Amino acid sequence: MLYRKFPQCPHDLSILGFGCMRLPPAEGEQAGGKIDEPRAIEMIRTAIDAGVNYIDTAYPYHNGESEVVVGKALGDGYRDRVFLATKLPSWLVASREDMDRYLNEQLEKLGTDHIDFYLLHGLGAETWENLKKLGVLEFLDSARADGRIRYAAFSFHDQFSVFKEIVDAYPWTFAQIQYNYMDEENQAGTQGLKYAAERGLGIVVMEPLRGGLLSGDVPAIHQHLIDAPVRRTPSEWGLRWVWNHPEVTVVLSGMSAMEQVEENLTIAEQGVANSLPPAELAVVEKMRDAFASRVKIPCTGCRYCMPCPNAVDIPSCFMYYNQAYTFEAKEKAAGVYTWALSGAFTDGIPGYASCCLECGECEEKCPQHLPIREHMRDVSEYFGR
Repeated sequence: MLYRKFPQCPHDLSILGFGCMRLPPAEGEQAGGKIDEPRAIEMIRTAIDAGVNYIDTAYPYHNGESEVVVGKALGDGYRDRVFLATKLPSWLVASREDMDRYLNEQLEKLGTDHIDFYLLHGLGAETWENLKKLGVLEFLDSARADGRIRYAAFSFHDQFSVFKEIVDAYPWTFAQIQYNYMDEENQAGTQGLKYAAERGLGIVVMEPLRGGLLSGDVPAIHQHLIDAPVRRTPSEWGLRWVWNHPEVTVVLSGMSAMEQVEENLTIAEQGVANSLPPAELAVVEKMRDAFASRVKIPCTGCRYCMPCPNAVDIPSCFMYYNQAYTFEAKEKAAGVYTWALSGAFTDGIPGYASCCLECGECEEKCPQHLPIREHMRDVSEYFGR
């Protein structure tokens, strides 16, 4: 296993982190539901035995069960061999007291007296403003001082301008961002990666394969793989591209099968920064262009159309619809669409395309002049909600 450091943390961290959002489901369960505990524990411990020492979970994963199973996996001395990360459920916090209550509950579920890396989960403009108002920075100071957490960090899903503000607001140890060769310009993107690194923050990357979409069998990219100067699987191309960035410390993989653990461990042996020559980077460029040509709706995700008076998450509806077509992954995209826009992470109000009442307010604000109402009908029909 290869290791890198956060600039503000002296510890060696495995470049491959085990993300615990997609643990193997129990028999008869769908992904994200009840966990097959024996398999999950075996997978996590196998990764640790191979040198993985960054384990990442969160309060809502697997309907709250992930932290419990991770706690069990880290029994028998495994807790002392890893750096454990979990996250404050930002969207559920309504008071300063809630912050301590959630953290203490998480410590109990994980069976530990401290969290090594405690993240504010999924920050965006609204959650960040709410948490600041409620005193989250004082909470982090307090939890660090009393030893319940060792280092503070945040995960992020919004625009660069918001990311920049958050980076500058607190002495974070790292930022966790979505980053892959299809998301260089989305959310924090490469600009955010560079900005955080320049200010001494480490980077943990989530969704390096877009939730598995970049590892799929898509005919549109086959020729580029055949013509490549070296033979690699789509997963290997995607992971190696992220590890090629020296600013990145840890790349998270949400592994749901032992075969994925074994494959990722093998790929990680070659995950050296700046190790891909121009000819190999050109292969990734061709794969990116091939995928980009398949996008159905040219939405840039600027969010000028938001907020929707009917709570429709317009950019996310378009994003999941595009993912389904781009990567030939309707079932996978539909599952994430249903889960992510259910309202569980906001105020309980769903944001599905079917909630659109076609008022047209969004079209007046869209700088791309997209026929949003027409597209909403397409998305609703495609996903069935």
